[in-house]
Amino acid sequence: MATTVFRVWRGDADGGRFVDYEADVSEGMVVLDAIHHIQADHANDLAARWNCKAGKCGSCSAEINGKPRLMCMTRLSELPLDEPVTVEPMKAFPIIRDLVTDVSWNFRVKKQIKKFKPRKPDFEDGTWKMGQEDVDRVQEFRKCIECFLCQDVCHVLREHDMHEEFSGPRYFVYTAALEMHPIDAEDRIAEVRQAMGVGLCNITKCCTKVCPEEIHITDNAIIPLKERVVDEFYDPLKKLVERILGRRT
Repeated sequence: MATTVFRVWRGDADGGRFVDYEADVSEGMVVLDAIHHIQADHANDLAARWNCKAGKCGSCSAEINGKPRLMCMTRLSELPLDEPVTVEPMKAFPIIRDLVTDVSWNFRVKKQIKKFKPRKPDFEDGTWKMGQEDVDRVQEFRKCIECFLCQDVCHVLREHDMHEEFSGPRYFVYTAALEMHPIDAEDRIAEVRQAMGVGLCNITKCCTKVCPEEIHITDNAIIPLKERVVDEFYDPLKKLVERILGRRT
C-alpha cells in the first residue's frame, strides 16, 4: 500500500480552489475509491455524485488529470502516482459544489427532440417488415449511459459555451437512434441542421475517444446526420429540380 496525493477541486459557483489530500492506494482501486476515502478521513463535506460504481449509471463523471472520465472506471494503476492526481468537475456545465455539476441543460435539450413516430404497419396484424442490418444499426446507440463525457469534451460546448446553438454529441447519438430506426417516420433533419447545430461539429472525434461505452459517435451518428442534412438542403441536383418545378421536392 502506498500513499498518493489527490488534488481535488473544492468550491461552488462563486469560485473555489484545488486542495491536496493524501490517501492510501492499494491494488485494484479506482479514483472513486480514493474520493470515498478522502470523504471518510479528511473531508466529510466533499460533494461527489455517484451511484452504481460499475460504469453503467454515468453519475460519477469528472475530469481526471484533465481528461473527462468516469471515476469508477479509472484505475489508479493507469495513472502516474508519483505526482498529484487531479480530480475536478466537468467544465462544460455549471458547478453546483465540488465535483458536482448541473447537467439539467442536457435533459431540456432532449425534450426538444421530436419523439419516435412509427410508420404505418406493413401487415394487417400491426407488424412491420425490417432487415436485420437495419435493426442492428441502431443497437449501438442504445448503450449510451448519459454520462455526458462526450458533451464535456466537445470544444463547441466546453470552450465556446454555445449551448443555445449546439445540442452536443449525446443528442446526435439520440437523434441518430431515432432517425435510423427502421420503422420511424418522423423527419428531424431541419432541426438537426438549425436548432441542433450539427454544422458546428468539425469532426475531431474527441467525443468518440472519451465514450466509456465505445460508441462510434462521430462515424456512426454525427457524420450520417451531416450527410442527411447535405442531401436535404445542399444537393445541387435536387436544388435544380426544385427550381425547374418551382417548388420544394
